[in-house]
Amino acid sequence: MLPRVFVAESIPFSDVWKSTLSLRKGNLYLIEAASGGGKSSLCSYIYGARTDYEGRLLFDGEDAAGIKIDRWQLLRRESLAYLPQELSLFPELTAMQNIELKNSLTGFAEKGRIEEWLHILGIDSRRDYPVGRMSVGQQQRVGLIRAICQPFDFILLDEPVSHLDEENNRKAARMIVEEATRQGAAIISTSVGNPLLMEGEVIKLKL
Repeated sequence: MLPRVFVAESIPFSDVWKSTLSLRKGNLYLIEAASGGGKSSLCSYIYGARTDYEGRLLFDGEDAAGIKIDRWQLLRRESLAYLPQELSLFPELTAMQNIELKNSLTGFAEKGRIEEWLHILGIDSRRDYPVGRMSVGQQQRVGLIRAICQPFDFILLDEPVSHLDEENNRKAARMIVEEATRQGAAIISTSVGNPLLMEGEVIKLKL
């Protein structure tokens, strides 16, 4: 697979582009690249938000190019969780409202569990603050909680901790890994230098 905006001859060695790659449930993946290397594009391709690539993307042998919108909606509701780099939070809504908006669609997480996640990430005191008034690091933590308020086989995290210090990074990583392990799911996280500090066997890939 290769983004159409890339010139094939100019792509150096990559574990992903112009390669055959299998991503499997239960694994932890860290995808590293320089800015502009295509990390966000890869997440968008896997999520079905973009199709401007050459090659094939398969889900259990099913070609993504032939998947219709209703099938994508099902995949995104039951199999693919996603935290984009820009977070896509509603700034006028509070942290809890942003999380509950997602959870109301999935009915996945009990309120007590959400409260626990807020406490783990140290933003329980900000639960009723509009996210537009929160720091980027606090917003990232809200986005991470919102992302896991659904069942998933794969969770895509595009630079999810770029504004977190090491302590909060590790707390976020443990929370995400714990939920992914509970669901038997894979984590696919990208980074330009501040990676999600996942414990366990992490498969590192270069773009």
